[in-house]
Amino acid sequence: MTLDSVPTQAAALAVLELLAKEAPASAYDELAASTRRLGASEAELEELRAALELGLAVRAQLGRRQQREAGLSALVDTARDLTLPYDLDTLLKVITRRARLLLNLDMAYISFHDEEAGDSYVRTADGHATALTVGFRVPREGGLGSAARQNTAPFWTHDYMADDRITHHPVIDDVVRAEGLHAILAVPLRHRETSFGVLYSADRDVRHFTPGEIALMSSLGDLATVAIEKARVLNQARMDIADLEQYGARAKSELAAAHRVNGIHRRMIDLLLAGSGLGALTELAADSLGGTVAVLDLGSRTLAATGDLPAADLARVAGASLEAQVAQEPIQLTDTGWLAPVTAGTERLGSLLLHAADALSPTDLELLQLTAGTTGVLLLMQRNTAVAESQVRDEFFDALLSPAQRPLPQLRDRARSLGLDLERAYTAVVIRPEGGSQGRAVVWASSYALRFGGLSRVRGGCIVLLLPSEDPGATARQISRELTPLLGHPVTVGAAGPSTRIEDIEPTYAEAVRCLNALSALGGSGSTASARELGFLGLLLGDRHSVGDYITHAIGPVIDYDTHRFTNLVQTLEAYFQSGSSPTYAAESLHVHPNTVSRRLERITALLGEDWQAPSRALEVQLALRLYRTRETLDPEAGEGIAP
Repeated sequence: MTLDSVPTQAAALAVLELLAKEAPASAYDELAASTRRLGASEAELEELRAALELGLAVRAQLGRRQQREAGLSALVDTARDLTLPYDLDTLLKVITRRARLLLNLDMAYISFHDEEAGDSYVRTADGHATALTVGFRVPREGGLGSAARQNTAPFWTHDYMADDRITHHPVIDDVVRAEGLHAILAVPLRHRETSFGVLYSADRDVRHFTPGEIALMSSLGDLATVAIEKARVLNQARMDIADLEQYGARAKSELAAAHRVNGIHRRMIDLLLAGSGLGALTELAADSLGGTVAVLDLGSRTLAATGDLPAADLARVAGASLEAQVAQEPIQLTDTGWLAPVTAGTERLGSLLLHAADALSPTDLELLQLTAGTTGVLLLMQRNTAVAESQVRDEFFDALLSPAQRPLPQLRDRARSLGLDLERAYTAVVIRPEGGSQGRAVVWASSYALRFGGLSRVRGGCIVLLLPSEDPGATARQISRELTPLLGHPVTVGAAGPSTRIEDIEPTYAEAVRCLNALSALGGSGSTASARELGFLGLLLGDRHSVGDYITHAIGPVIDYDTHRFTNLVQTLEAYFQSGSSPTYAAESLHVHPNTVSRRLERITALLGEDWQAPSRALEVQLALRLYRTRETLDPEAGEGIAP
């Protein structure tokens, strides 16, 4: 049926047909005009108009239903979308975009209340915005948000600036004007009885919101509230899980550290039970703590160390040791230096000094304190052992120093029982304090000998030490440097050796005594020397130094050079001294050019050292030359080398 052929009596049927076809509103107008052209009467036209009005009413109702269905469908899609596990910021962006698209508006944004500041702030916005940016502070009083919060229901306006119902605020009004907004709808976001924010939808045109649109936005606000609260709960759950994981990791790390500390402490106890000394304990502590460790006695003298310590750490030890003792815990000296008190009960035994490579953790500090405690136990054990062994060691040392020694096998057996290897090189040292308390020096000597694996005794008013050493002079100087500050007075030290046989210990001791007496006779009280360092005086003092040893020590390199290269350096030396140390006169006596003598003297300097012409060395060289020529005269074959 066409519109041109519709009879008036079929007007109702035509309207139904238009409804069935979902024809546009213009088709209804065309039907009325066509019926009028066909000459319908006024009654028929009136009847048609009534039918058309009903049809248009039905069509509008169907349109509203379709729009409502589309809105509900979009709301369902939104609800489904909001169930996804978004973080809060992403979720808010989804909500504002859905709100804007749901009613086909220009803008949507969400503000959260800030109870401490007394206002709100824009958390997110969707749509072209220049003034309503994220973080913008919205005053608490005024605007649609305030009305929506107070009424706990949606609040809207078709034209914000022209609406007198709204409590206007200059800040909000400026933003509305800047964005060019007119129609605004505000939906409160509430969780239980608390309002935490507002969902805004706005359009830049004047627009009257329908009840359906308001209901739709209100439903979206409810969904948004649930989703936001879920996101907050999930976020809090993630934070709690992260905290638990961090706590678990920290607990696991602390447990591992505790196991490590306990394991190291057990190893330290095992070292003590195995009879190990301070050296092994400090090495284990240094490896475990990652640095250099030293054990100091009450006088801040080093008992054992794994390396050199910075001067800055050592300088503060004396003043800090008492502080650490009072605190009963390690104290920090420098950025990397730590000092821990070494005690046994209430008795102070010394200090443990650590120079760490890195900053110490609480676990490292605990390990440092345990190391100090273990060191205190070891020092106490060593002291008790030393007291118990002191009498036995003193009797054994007396036997070694006695000219009428016991049988050598018996002495060797006793040495092994005391842990001494007297077949290695030992130096005998005789010490005479020139003031101060001898008792204090005796205590120090006993500790010093025990520290280095030697023996100590008091004989003839002097302290005698037998120490493992191949350099008597260096040993004497070291003892003087350490003992003099302790006594506050100088000490005279004579040394001899080294000896490598038990039967040589007594003669070595006797030589050290003669060396000490020579120092006194020469006015050298408070100084140190060995028989070798006394030069030609050693020939007078010692019964173990041969003439050949002295010649070798003084001019041996020159004699060897002449022997292997067929030169005349020894003859040049003799001529040089006989001419009063004049190269020119020496050249005349040798019948050579002065430059030749100068070159020979340079070679002699390279062989004997730069100080061979110093008065003391020159005297030794001349004596050695005289002895060498005397031996050569007595035994011509001795000129080919140096014999004993």
